[in-house]
Amino acid sequence: MTKMNMSKAINHAIRNEMHRDEKVLVYGEDLGVAGGSWRVAENLQKEFGVTRVFDTPLAESAIAGMAVGLGYVGYRSVIEIEYSGFMFEAMDALAGQMARVHYRSGGAFNAPITVRVPFGSGMGVVELHNDNLEGLLAQSHGLKVVMPSSPYDAKGLMISAIRDNNPVIFFEHLSLYFNTEEDVPEEEYMIEIDKASIKKEGHDVTLITYGAMVEKVMNVSKTIADKGIKAEVIDLRSLSPIDYDTLITSIQKTKRAIIIQEAQRSAGVANIISSKLNEELFTELKSPISVIASPDTLHPFVEVEDVWVSNENMIVDKISSLFENQK
Repeated sequence: MTKMNMSKAINHAIRNEMHRDEKVLVYGEDLGVAGGSWRVAENLQKEFGVTRVFDTPLAESAIAGMAVGLGYVGYRSVIEIEYSGFMFEAMDALAGQMARVHYRSGGAFNAPITVRVPFGSGMGVVELHNDNLEGLLAQSHGLKVVMPSSPYDAKGLMISAIRDNNPVIFFEHLSLYFNTEEDVPEEEYMIEIDKASIKKEGHDVTLITYGAMVEKVMNVSKTIADKGIKAEVIDLRSLSPIDYDTLITSIQKTKRAIIIQEAQRSAGVANIISSKLNEELFTELKSPISVIASPDTLHPFVEVEDVWVSNENMIVDKISSLFENQK
């Protein structure tokens, strides 16, 4: 075991896979020499050379398009779209091309591509650098979408993503790169892309979340425990596909659920999940499935970001209201 933050854990996973498979290539804007804006690919070019780790022009459409072509001839690309808002430049290659390779070719070809996407609030970045676009990609059929919340999960999910023969969008929240360290195995391990993680068991309410919100929700679970409410906390990890079996099993026990996301209500995956769960579990619920999300506006400037993003007080108030309404 080695103490790693998320940036180091992702770097470690990519390094493991590059040693394992010489067909793994890593490229993007400022990625080769500098190691990327957040240094996630630091020193990879020094170790593996400029033919396997290299810089590209400032052209997201070309980066993603090249990955599609390289996939046809057997290469596994790990590309970085430098910030989430720049994904719009690559949407045809992402949703129109790589997502369809396997189906279009009748299984004759694959698109083994991992698309790394830094994003998120809390780090003082400007517009187009922080946008929550996971819902848009999760609703683009043919793509898998994951978002780790810890260094351990980041390494295991990255290895699984690189080995997957389907394209995987790998969202990396900026605030999680360096905020915490935990023990991560030096050796390789995989985490299944379609499996959620139960972070804390409880019997009164199920709290479903992902990414940077996991830490906030875990804090909330401790706060409400002092009020006698035992929450079960589930980290989705995978946003497409979604592990509905784990969610349904939990809610059948607790009879209540809240889905919490940083994204705007219309931009994340909470609405999709809420619709499915209300439909499946309507007669078993003690209250409707609730959603806590940021307002349906553009991601605001840094000066007001803290009051825009869903916070712990909002979550506590919503949980309290569920039980007050049933007294």
